[in-house]
Amino acid sequence: MKALNLIKITLVAVIAFVANVTVFSANPDNNLIYNAEEVNGVKVSETVYKMDGNMLTNYMKYNYKYDDNQRMTENVSQKWNSMKNRWENDLCIRYTYSNKSITTEYYKWNARKKDFILVPEMTITMDK
Repeated sequence: MKALNLIKITLVAVIAFVANVTVFSANPDNNLIYNAEEVNGVKVSETVYKMDGNMLTNYMKYNYKYDDNQRMTENVSQKWNSMKNRWENDLCIRYTYSNKSITTEYYKWNARKKDFILVPEMTITMDK
């Protein structure tokens, strides 16, 4: 019963997040510009630029990996560090598919260890 409630709460949070993103992306005052790269009809990366006056500056970058069935297996996000003039890892989301469920694991970048570290409390397994 607790697992079912957790799934319901997670679904509500995801729906609210998607609705929020949809509203902001439709806002004409939004100063973010998206540039997606596709290979064979599948999005493999997306760079987000921020409009600063008449200039575009790097903001976020997303890289995607897929399995043989074109299901996303990994989503790595990077933030632009303007002081160092480079992309820096931020978050990695990994998806594992089984016959009856999908597991989503979140990893936060640890600069000291130079590796993504699992955030276990954010791991979610949902039935298909």
